[in-house]
Formats: sequence, C-alpha cells, structure tokens
Amino acid sequence: MKTDPHFDKENLQELLRSYENLRLGKSSAFIEEEAFEQIIDYFDDREEMGKALEAATIAMEHFPFCATLMFKKADLLLATRKYRQALEILEKAELLDANDINLYILKTDAYLALDQQEKAVALLEAAIGLFEGEEKVELLFELADVYDDYEEFEKVFDCLKMILEEDPTNEEALYKICFWTDFTGRNEESIRLHMRIIDEQPYSELAWFNLATAYQGLKLYEKAIDAYEYALVIDEKFDYAYRNMGDAYIRLRKYKEAIDALEKVLELSKPEEVIYEAIGHCYDRLKNYGQARIHYRKAAHMNPEDSKLFYKIACTYYNEGEYNSAIKQLDVSLRIQRNQQEANLLMGECKLQLGMYKEALLYFSYVVKLRPKRAAGWEALIRCLYEGEYYDEARQQISAALEATDGKPVFYYYLSAVLLAERKPKEALLCLEKALVAAPRLFKKMLALNPALLQNSQVAEMVARHKRKRSGKSGQ
Repeated sequence: MKTDPHFDKENLQELLRSYENLRLGKSSAFIEEEAFEQIIDYFDDREEMGKALEAATIAMEHFPFCATLMFKKADLLLATRKYRQALEILEKAELLDANDINLYILKTDAYLALDQQEKAVALLEAAIGLFEGEEKVELLFELADVYDDYEEFEKVFDCLKMILEEDPTNEEALYKICFWTDFTGRNEESIRLHMRIIDEQPYSELAWFNLATAYQGLKLYEKAIDAYEYALVIDEKFDYAYRNMGDAYIRLRKYKEAIDALEKVLELSKPEEVIYEAIGHCYDRLKNYGQARIHYRKAAHMNPEDSKLFYKIACTYYNEGEYNSAIKQLDVSLRIQRNQQEANLLMGECKLQLGMYKEALLYFSYVVKLRPKRAAGWEALIRCLYEGEYYDEARQQISAALEATDGKPVFYYYLSAVLLAERKPKEALLCLEKALVAAPRLFKKMLALNPALLQNSQVAEMVARHKRKRSGKSGQ
C-alpha cells in the first residue's frame, strides 16, 4: 500500500499531529475515514507494523462499520502472521461489503497461510462468478497461483485459458500459458485457443509466438516456423521467436537457416553460451569445422567449467584428422570431468589413430569400467586389441563383453574376425553363422574391423547364402 502522492508533506504532518493527540487522549479532534487510511498507509510504507496496526484499531473504534478499514487491518494482521485474527475481521467485513475483491484475496492469503488449500480454492471458485472484467481476471490469477503452489498444474492451465477467454490481450497470461502449455503438453488445446485469439487480435505477436511453440511441441516444425515469421513481422526484435525458430530449423536439419535465426538472437540480446553452442552445432553438421570451433570456443569462454564444450571442440579436430589437437582439448575436458564416457572414448580413438595402442587401451578399459553394460566401450576396446594384434587378449575381452551385454551379436562378429586372424577358420565360421542368424545387418561392423575379410571366399559364400535366404523369405 502506498500513500497518496498528491497528499503533500505539510498536510501529512498536520494529520499525524492530530492523530498523535487523539491517540494520547489530548484531543477529541475528528479524523475522517480517508485520513485514517492515509495514516495507516504512512506507517505501513515505513514498515512500522505495530504503529500501523494501532492506527487501524483506533480507526475501527471511530468507524466500526467501515469495511475498507477492516480490510486494511486484516492485511496488516496477515503481514504480522496473525492469520486467525485476520480471518475474524474479514468475516465481519463480509457482512458489510461482500462485493469487494480485497475480501476474497485477503481471505485466500489467510487460508493458504493456515494450510487450508481446499477452503482457498472453494472461496476463489465461488468468487469468480461474482465478478467481471479486470476483477475476475485478478481472481483467476490468484486461483492459478494457488493451484501452482499445490502442484495441480492442469488447473493452472485451465485458469490461464479462462483469463485469455475473458481478456485475449492479457500479456501476463499470454506469457505464462506458453510455459504451462509446454509443461502440461496441452498443445492441441493451446493451438485452438490461440487461433481464436488471433482471429480477434491478428497483430498480437505473443499469440502468434504461443501458437508457434504449441506447433513445435507437436513437432510440427514447418507450421511453427510460419507462425514465428508472423510474430516477427509484428515485432522484428522478438529475440525469443528467433531463438525458437533456430531450434525448429535444427530439428528440420536446415542448419544454414538455423544459423541465420540464431545470429539474430545474438544481435538482439545479450550473448549466451547456449546460442554460441547451437550455432557451433549447426556448423558442425555442415562440416564447417573451423566455424564450429570458433563458436564452441566462444561458448567455452563464457562457461569454462563445461567439459562437454571442450569435447565438442575436440570432435571438430578429430573430424579433420588433427588428432594431437583433439587430444589437447580432451585433456582439458577430462580435467574438468574425468568420468565422461564420450570424451574417454574419443581420447582412445585419437590414441588409436596415432598407433598408440597401449594408451588407447587404457582409455577404452576405463570406459568399460564406467559403463560395463554398454556395448560402445567393449567394441572400442576389442577393435583396439584386434588392430594391435593382441588376439588372445581380444578373445578374453569378447567373452567378458558377451557376458556383460547379455550376448550382443556384434561380439560374435568380432570373435569370428579374431578367430580368422588366428587361422581358426572352422570356429570362425561357426561364430559368423551364429551372428548372421541373430543380426545380419551387423555384418558391416565386422567389415569395418577388417574390409579384407570379404575377400575370404568362405566368409563371402556364407554371407551370400544368408542374403539369399533372407530375400527368399521376404519374397514369400
């Protein structure tokens, strides 16, 4: 509550002197209702709650049937955590003026403070029918806050929807319903609501934006982009529209368009790590590794503790065959966070590419230790052992991998390749047969291990036979 800015200091001081004399019994001067309100507000603004309450009590002695003074005293009692006393006064005030919105807001606050959510909800739901326009909207916001506090999130959405049906231009509701649409997943409902709003208010950029985010929530990215475009025609500096549009373009794998949208975000708002990282990702996908690195570095400069950014920089170097440069970035990444599966795997791959088998094995073994049930670490470890010609150790690790991963077929392909390298063709072909029956498409993994294996006539014949069997079955 604020004092009247038009009530000058001189008059206020005179009023306070009169009140002080009245309080001390030195004067029987008459003070009007509005003057008492100003005195109460004066002490309230100065956070002198005791004096404000005393003034409210004296005021009510002089004007026992003034609901406004009762509301002021109840508000002060709530502020000083005297919730039951506040309710008692509000019950009296209701007999005098049941049509004042403050009655319902203050009673709601009291019920919530006493952890009586059901009473607060029932009160507000009944009150909403008594009011129209701005007051109805205010009560709906109150009810939405109650539902939010007690985690009835679907009903929060319902309240915001009712507000927008009452007042389609309400900015607070338009901002909030965007979040709650995403949170509750009620995208179809949001689309219908915002299309009705746009029919009435075609130049509401927030309505277009919310329509776009609802489409995006349904993965209708093309429609989302169209709606964002309308929002940007209305407000060309709407940075969040550019941000979300960038994400939609990324989902559609339209990386050049995504970069254009995200660069507009950087022009219109304070630079953010997440935007630089997203632009870096787009350049990465376009295989423009130099530009990807530049943007990942900008993101890393803003957040030097994010290990994944240094990992992403390392990936760009790896893709260019710059393994030593990649290793330097991975060293930084792993110093920040040692237990990263992806970074340890990539470090192992870099070492492997440089022929540093033993060092590579250390990293791949660590990945296996981190995630023993995931195949990626085992595959890398076994590939490294195969390329380093550690066949005996490779067989032992394949056996461990089959046990840890519940017999994934890829490891039978690897075992077949190892047995062929050890010149054990019969055992190798039995393993290959088993693998081809279980997962014929994974033969490419064996071929990636050693493309020359297809030159082995027995292997080529077995693969061809299985292809014929499969094509025969599909033709039936």
